[in-house]
Amino acid sequence: MSFVKGTTKKEMISQFHCSAAEGNMAKLAGMLSHSPSLLNETSENGWTALMYAARNGHPDVVQFLLDQGCDRSAVNKSRQTALDIAVFWGYKHIANLLAIAKGGKKPWFLTNEVKDCENYFSRTLLDRKSEKRTNADWLLAKESHPATVYILFSDLNPLVTLGGNKESSEQPEVRLCQLSYTDVKEYLAQPEKITLIFLGVELEMKTKLPNHSEGVPGEEEDGLVAWFALGIEPTAAEEFKQRHENCYFLHPPMPALLQLKEKEAGVVAQARSVLAWHSRYKFCPTCGNATKIEGGGYKRVCLKEGCPSFRGVHNTSYPRVDPVVIMQVIHPDGTRCLLGRQKRFPPGMFSCLAGFIEPGETIEDAVRREVEEESGIKVGHVQYVSCQPWPMPSSLMIGCLAVAVSTEIKVDKNEIEDARWFTREQVVDVLTKGKQQAFFVPPSRAIAHQLIKHWVGMSPSL
Repeated sequence: MSFVKGTTKKEMISQFHCSAAEGNMAKLAGMLSHSPSLLNETSENGWTALMYAARNGHPDVVQFLLDQGCDRSAVNKSRQTALDIAVFWGYKHIANLLAIAKGGKKPWFLTNEVKDCENYFSRTLLDRKSEKRTNADWLLAKESHPATVYILFSDLNPLVTLGGNKESSEQPEVRLCQLSYTDVKEYLAQPEKITLIFLGVELEMKTKLPNHSEGVPGEEEDGLVAWFALGIEPTAAEEFKQRHENCYFLHPPMPALLQLKEKEAGVVAQARSVLAWHSRYKFCPTCGNATKIEGGGYKRVCLKEGCPSFRGVHNTSYPRVDPVVIMQVIHPDGTRCLLGRQKRFPPGMFSCLAGFIEPGETIEDAVRREVEEESGIKVGHVQYVSCQPWPMPSSLMIGCLAVAVSTEIKVDKNEIEDARWFTREQVVDVLTKGKQQAFFVPPSRAIAHQLIKHWVGMSPSL
């Protein structure tokens, strides 16, 4: 630290803090240019220059100090942050600056590197081959091809079977029933009673077979093995199950779907989401008339001639995806995390907070809004980690780390039932010992579990 001759370090800190309290920007800037380390120095009561500026309502000084990289998460001897002080004294504009602090210095415990993560439901067996969805002749030929695979659904529940050796002591695997054209041709003959979705083709090319398809005469066999999802009515599903006693429809969806092998789960996520959309959106959103399925199951078109939905892509009906933010909220000191629970959770389960992104809202702002709405905690820095398709019925979970800039929890009982700060040691015990502890977290195939694990492994030295 550089000092003016005859001035002690303690006097320099005091002058710096007085300048912040008085709103003297020129003196602050001058002192920092000579002694940059003054920025986060504390007084005997633990106060920083940022706290003094917040206490006396100087938003320009607060913004300047934030731009210089002042530590927003520092706490004084009364366990208050600068944000806590601004809120207490009613300086809303300064509170907003401290809560959001866009472009501010990243907290020291967050790294720049985020490892790639393939969450459950995000892997698949298939190449979607979206360019084939408009090729009606190709789709028709593949429907009756002997190599084509069908997966059957009833009320959005996939048909599965138990794999593995029945004499083995190991838990048998839950596997998708992969049906052929001959298994389902009676349903395909009644198109008004089914929903048919082209899912894609197998990623691994098969050996070319003789052309058995009923497509265009003379069409060369392309070696692509197509997969379709077929939704049938409950009565037909019950009859099918009675004829095939080794199969059953997986229900209820949660947590049953988490039993599938990862790549099969990805196929089910795709199929279930699109089938759910068809079950809910049978009528034109523009005129209310009935619609028909096109594009291999990825488009619904109005049957009314001259409907305005034919003019412009924005009025065409495509499958919906609902973006949801889910966030691991980290305490300002980096050593604790915030977890909450909803009333519908099993007793003792806590998870990451989550909520839907609203129109016109960024991911970061959705994280900040949802955390504050549910827990009363204000969030500053937000960092994306990974995402997970969640077919209940068609969400995309966008996983983030969110660094809190306040610590007092005020739960909105209309949103969640409870929220608490948990130490790293408590969370590690839960991850290693499971339900033996006082609380537990979602299973490993949920992105919430992966976010919690990511935080625990992020700074093992803490």
